[in-house]
Amino acid sequence: MHYPFVPMPNRKPLRWPNGARLALMITTNLEYWDEARDSPQPFYPGGPGIVGDTLAGNVYDNPNWTWREYGQRVGVWRMFKIFEDAGVPTTCTMNAKMALKRPEVIQFANQKGWELVAHNYVQTDLLTNYAFDMEGERKVIRETLETYRQAVGRPAKGWLSSSLRCTLNTVDILAEEGLIFTTDLLNDDQPYLVETSSGKPIVSIPYTSEVNDFTVFMRQGKDVDGAFAVFKEQFDELYREGASSGRMMNIGLHPHVIGQPFRIRALRNFIEYAKTFPDVWWATREEIAEFYLANHANHI
Repeated sequence: MHYPFVPMPNRKPLRWPNGARLALMITTNLEYWDEARDSPQPFYPGGPGIVGDTLAGNVYDNPNWTWREYGQRVGVWRMFKIFEDAGVPTTCTMNAKMALKRPEVIQFANQKGWELVAHNYVQTDLLTNYAFDMEGERKVIRETLETYRQAVGRPAKGWLSSSLRCTLNTVDILAEEGLIFTTDLLNDDQPYLVETSSGKPIVSIPYTSEVNDFTVFMRQGKDVDGAFAVFKEQFDELYREGASSGRMMNIGLHPHVIGQPFRIRALRNFIEYAKTFPDVWWATREEIAEFYLANHANHI
């Protein structure tokens, strides 16, 4: 994986379609976790647990598994209603097991026309498990993309690795498989091109680990007003900067976290706030990627 280091002052102004100052993506992560696996070795949970003790991988972890399932049974529908009521889209990531085990969730988002981004096969199997096995990684990615195609009815255009744990080979494989963007990298407020071994460019559309419900609620312990303050502060500064050169903002959300009744107001209040501003592009990652592939020379 290689991309040029171009600091912000060395770039030309980025001009979004229709004069937008900020491309805003609210990401709903649709993720399935296996209950256990055929090994006593602890396996990576794919995010913080509600109970901290680590069990053997072949032992069912009831509180953590059912806490996450709350997001699939209840939390995500609370979130979806907010997006519907506000008339704004969410860009969803989905792992393949979610489509196989919880198809109702994927079908609902797909019928609404919301973006679905391929997000590994299952949350508990990281691509870094294949850091020295490129063909093994390719197999996981191909199985994920095939399940995506069958569930969504069209080929995937982009990728998010489970827990952002990609390898140095991931973007090369994605480009070879016909994808046009990755959202694994955390290092910018604007898109940029990543070079690949095949010569097919991949657009980086960064995710966020900070403006993220795991971080603000679970790691920092903020309440609903504290989380809203983080979302608002990020929006306000990027919107201000976007007057001279367009910016992107992403919020990473998980239905079992922000989908809880005592947290959901942070999402509702932020959407209501953001909708009061002109020149905000409620964009999909695919729209951003296609725009940038056509216009990157005017930027970097």
